[in-house]
Amino acid sequence: MTTTVTAPPAPAAARPVSVPRGYRFELVKLVSQWRVRLLVLACWIAPGLFVAGVGQQSTLPSDTLFGRWMHATGWAGPLVMLGFAGTWALPLLTSVVAGDVFAAEDRLGTWRHLLVAVRSPRRIFAAKVLAGLTVILVLVAGLACSSALGGLASVGSQPLVGLDGHLLAPGDAAEKVLLAWVAALAPTLALAAIGLLGSVALGRSPTGLLLPPLVALGTQVAQMLPLPVAVRLALPGYAFISWNGLFTAPLQLAPLLIGVAVSLAWAVLATAMAHLLFLRRDFTNPAYDGAGRRAFTVGVLPLAALTAVTVAVLAVAAPSTGITQAKVERSLATAFAHLYRTQTEQLHRPAVTEARLRASAACTKSDGQAAQQGAGNDWRCVVTWHLPGTAVTGTAIYQLDVGSDGRFVADGDGPKEVNGYFLVRTETGDAPNPLWQFDGNVELLDTTSKG
Repeated sequence: MTTTVTAPPAPAAARPVSVPRGYRFELVKLVSQWRVRLLVLACWIAPGLFVAGVGQQSTLPSDTLFGRWMHATGWAGPLVMLGFAGTWALPLLTSVVAGDVFAAEDRLGTWRHLLVAVRSPRRIFAAKVLAGLTVILVLVAGLACSSALGGLASVGSQPLVGLDGHLLAPGDAAEKVLLAWVAALAPTLALAAIGLLGSVALGRSPTGLLLPPLVALGTQVAQMLPLPVAVRLALPGYAFISWNGLFTAPLQLAPLLIGVAVSLAWAVLATAMAHLLFLRRDFTNPAYDGAGRRAFTVGVLPLAALTAVTVAVLAVAAPSTGITQAKVERSLATAFAHLYRTQTEQLHRPAVTEARLRASAACTKSDGQAAQQGAGNDWRCVVTWHLPGTAVTGTAIYQLDVGSDGRFVADGDGPKEVNGYFLVRTETGDAPNPLWQFDGNVELLDTTSKG
């Protein structure tokens, strides 16, 4: 008699955890951290309180772009907050979230447990990147929504004065504010990708947390230097500045689109380099403390090469004369004409259009003793205009402080009844004089039509 023994079936091979499931797990890990919860609350509450509080003060942050209009419209608040966020808040937020998402596993020594559970380094990387991106988007949305609600609640939805002096209707202003915050996502993603790269390359070292703020600080310092326009546009943080072009007519879209494209290119390349380093690391070594020399080769050199290539391409494809005398005169005359019309409506004078004013400006730098181009606070301009039905030509003097990024502040220097005093007397009482001091923008590229 023969007995047949059937062998037990071989156990099925364990399958890697899916990316959506890993994403949910990583998102829960991030949100469970007290500092992330605190940041979410702060981003959704603090900006609204700040904007509402400033809107009730007698002194406004006039040195900040759109700060001088926070009493006039609630749409100025989110733009003031965007300027602050691009300089300080967003680099720090990306540092805390993206700069620690991989390094935390090194400090806790949990990589081997995570690999046993997920069974795929590629899926671990994708889940962590998506979870960090989700948290960063929530934080940015909080900054934008909270500041907008705070401004609307304290001041209301009124027209917004653009950077060339023309009035934007509330609906148009809301659309431009939204687009400005969306454009700021591109450099935010670039900083987040740099944080991911530092978190992977430097291991448990806290230096990875400092990379996004350091890169942001470096690009901000570079923007204040007299650099060629192609170099400015090739830096990943330029989109934090170029959204200003949304608030002019015609729109200055070329610098904005270039800034967004450059930032996205940095984000893609830095993320790809982080992915490459992550797949090559040794997960079996509990004493692993960064990729060392390979971090420089794989992380820094590709980004430097990308910057060099971008500068070369922009120097050929987007030539620019920078800040010239003609551009300054044209920008000042345009802004003056729009704001003169606003002042005319305030004082209930006969309506006049910009075309009939025929405003023009004559500007000199350093009293004509230096090159008539470039940034500086030594621009002096005389604006002339013609009122219909009168033979007398009006004149007004302005002192201009032109920044390296093209933004300028025009400070009225008389006559008193036009721009020499910060208030004008209207039928309902004193009101801010729109011609006394205002912001403007000189486009660095030579692409905007002059019509």
